[in-house]
Amino acid sequence: MEIISQELDDILEGLQELTVDWRDETANRVVEKLRNLIVKKKYSIDDVKSILDHDFDEGLLICRLFLALSKDKFELEFRAIRGSKGIGVASYRAHPEEFLFDLKSIGLLEAMALEANRETHWSDILIERLRSGRGSAVAGQKRGRGVEDFVESIVSKVFLDDFETRQTFTGPRGKAKCDFAIPNKKTARILIEAKGYGATGSKMTDVLGDIEKIIAAKRSDTALLFFTDGLSWKQRKSDLRKIIAYQNNGDITRIYTYSMAEQFEADLRRLKIEFNL
Repeated sequence: MEIISQELDDILEGLQELTVDWRDETANRVVEKLRNLIVKKKYSIDDVKSILDHDFDEGLLICRLFLALSKDKFELEFRAIRGSKGIGVASYRAHPEEFLFDLKSIGLLEAMALEANRETHWSDILIERLRSGRGSAVAGQKRGRGVEDFVESIVSKVFLDDFETRQTFTGPRGKAKCDFAIPNKKTARILIEAKGYGATGSKMTDVLGDIEKIIAAKRSDTALLFFTDGLSWKQRKSDLRKIIAYQNNGDITRIYTYSMAEQFEADLRRLKIEFNL
């Protein structure tokens, strides 16, 4: 495989926004339940019990949406009321009346009535909270998994089943986690990290540490490929610049984005021949 030195501007020009649907199966079910919930001037404990009895986890999520509380904030406030009694499904099933009374004490019934009787469609507000809270986390997970799935589709096209995913590989100087090891984690000749980002955050810095661990553990002649994308890298140029420096030093063989998919496949086929895989 040809040895090249990549430039920051070349990678930045190839980046694109990673758009995904913020809903997953849980969100879709919750949205459907909100759409079908009967609008009342007043809600009762029995209404809340019906929501929790159908599916406790999704029911508690609906309660949080009515209260406009994040999961962390809700758990903090509810634990302060519940004390040692717990806030999980086991506690609810053991003493449902106490659990429901404690939910009522934090203003859940009033919040339900207030949201359900807004002039705008009440579920739109709660769905927006779901999207911006839980949906944001789901979207982030989907972006990362979307890049991994895309890379895996190309890897499997080239190597069929001769690779392992999301494993801890063994190198001459230690072990490290990697998204793809070809042909396997014990005798890896090609290692691939695949990461996609839609928002800046600590995970973008974490990948730098992950790459450094791989470099420290792998054989010097093992090819390390890094596949990434997402416009957020434009706000984290310093981290991307460090990764590119590893490529220029020969620690990373090449960096790819979606726009380089054909090059990625071609390089894999070339490495397959070179490594006799």
